Amino acid sequence: MNEKKKTVILAVAAVVLIAGAAILYKFLSSGADDNLMPGPQNDSSSSENSESKDAELNKAPDFTVTDKDGKEVKLSDFEGKPVVINFWATWCGFCRQEMPDFEEIYKEMGDDVVFMMVNATDNVRETVEQASEYIKKEGYSFPVYYDTLGEAAYSYGVSSLPVTYFIDSEGYAVTYARGALSKEILLKGIGFITEEKDAMS
Repeated sequence: MNEKKKTVILAVAAVVLIAGAAILYKFLSSGADDNLMPGPQNDSSSSENSESKDAELNKAPDFTVTDKDGKEVKLSDFEGKPVVINFWATWCGFCRQEMPDFEEIYKEMGDDVVFMMVNATDNVRETVEQASEYIKKEGYSFPVYYDTLGEAAYSYGVSSLPVTYFIDSEGYAVTYARGALSKEILLKGIGFITEEKDAMS
């Protein structure tokens, strides 16, 4: 009888453990799916709350990074086009997880949307050489920029990776997300900064 009772208890414990693991996996793998922060313009149904775009949204902080050739590049260089800024590093598992979707969407939309894949190049955990080698090995073609002075990360208060910001063509920060993005959420974020934003909101 005791053996049977022990078996039942172990079986119940196993079910609880498996269920808990499944919930934890779903939470971790979802990354930032529930954390996409839409811009205020999506809530401005009242004309009283829509005095001006400047009052509703924040201008995205400008910053300077370097490209693969060491040339300085600024966010403001791309004003006039919507921009997706993704902060990442090779040691970040969630960063690596979302990159294939960034690559796929970059290939589809790279002519209309600027992708700034900003590497957290602190020269301790990450170097330009390490990041460049990883990108080459994986065969990614999206533009990679190196934040060797930490200016970009500081400007956006980046304390964990990955983080993705969506900037509209006028240079306003419309929405952002912390954690790994699914393809659907990435497309939704891009929708907020392109002509399709009304249809996708």
